[in-house]
Amino acid sequence: MALEKSSQNSSELELLSFRLADEEYSVDIMSVREIRGWTRATPLPHAPHHVRGVINLRGTVLPVVDLSVRLGMEPVEGDARNVIIVVQVGTQTAGLLVNAVSDILALPRTELQPPPELAADCAHSFIEALTIVDGRMIRVLDLAAVLPDDNAEAA
Repeated sequence: MALEKSSQNSSELELLSFRLADEEYSVDIMSVREIRGWTRATPLPHAPHHVRGVINLRGTVLPVVDLSVRLGMEPVEGDARNVIIVVQVGTQTAGLLVNAVSDILALPRTELQPPPELAADCAHSFIEALTIVDGRMIRVLDLAAVLPDDNAEAA
């Protein structure tokens, strides 16, 4: 899991927070490779509905996941205000289409709480932890669960 990575100070964690609709999410900043402006993705036949398509990232074909759709929400519009967060988990790299990047948060790992056990919550398996920052509830994503594993077929 991303949150178990050791950093210089293992008691503190840095997260990149971003917005999807009116909700705030975050990912471990150690898995973020870059943040790009909106780029229209080339659709692929038979791709899962949450995969917008692929973009060319300096000669590499990068799948773009509409994170809102992946989490069961309305799709991101895909305009100049949106961004693509390029993330890497292990050998898998993908772009996450989000409404906007909010902040970089540094907080003690002790402030992370496990999500409640809610069987009806379809996005529950994508949430690794919850935290409250300045009165805002921020969800920490489990990137390994979010990313499409279509690349496994190519191996």
